[in-house]
Amino acid sequence: MTVTFAGADEHAAGLTLASAQAVSIGIAIQNVPEGAIISMPMRAEGNSRWRAFVIGSLSGAVEPIGALAVVLMAALMAPLLPYMLAFAAGTMIYVVVEELIPEASEGQHSNLSTIGFAVGFVLMMVLDVVMG
Repeated sequence: MTVTFAGADEHAAGLTLASAQAVSIGIAIQNVPEGAIISMPMRAEGNSRWRAFVIGSLSGAVEPIGALAVVLMAALMAPLLPYMLAFAAGTMIYVVVEELIPEASEGQHSNLSTIGFAVGFVLMMVLDVVMG
């Protein structure tokens, strides 16, 4: 997320403030289930709700540290931004194809994961079109 804001600030790789905002909204939406995925098993193992919530929230604590590093080095890293973004996208595609899709297709309610995927895809496409 910070990479896109840094790129927009440096006018690198054709990134605009609207595209940085669209990426930020998408990441914020994705962070909610990510925190839940960490918190729910902790709660199931007997931890209190508060402890499970705090530890799930702390799983994202490394993001501001990385954001600070990117902002401080944005001018130096501007030529690398397209490659960094492509690497991040490729990593996410790999994880989805290798881990999430096969696991989501298992079980009794596999159609819900397909619907969730479709809704998420449409939401990101709307953000991309609306925010440019």
